[in-house]
Amino acid sequence: MKLQKICDIVEGTFINEFQYSPEYSKADYTKAFASDLMSDVLRFSMENTVLITGLSTIQTVRTAVISNLTCLIIARDKRVTDDMINLATESRISIISTKASVYEISGLLYKNGLKPVY
Repeated sequence: MKLQKICDIVEGTFINEFQYSPEYSKADYTKAFASDLMSDVLRFSMENTVLITGLSTIQTVRTAVISNLTCLIIARDKRVTDDMINLATESRISIISTKASVYEISGLLYKNGLKPVY
C-alpha cells in the first residue's frame, strides 16, 4: 500500500515532506505494527512496515531508525515535537498524525489489506 493511501485511510496529515520524494511514492507497505512499547518494536523485522503508536517522543523516532522503519503514524493527535521532526527528516522517515486511536488505525489498515507483523 502506498504512503498517500495510508494517510488517506487514517484521515491523517503528513508532518514532514517525504511523501513527495520519488522513493517514497514508490514504497509499498505490506504490514502494520501497533505498539507503545518500543522494546516490542525492536524485537521484529520491520521492512515495509508502518508503526502505529500513541507514543510521541524522540525515542519513538530513534527506535524507528534502529528498526529500519520509514513511516510512523502518531495516534490521537499527539503533539509531534520539532526534535522528532528533525530526526525523522534526517533519517528519511515519514510521520503521519491523525485524530484516530491506535485501535481505529489498526482496524482501518487491516481492513484495507495491511497484514500484522506476527
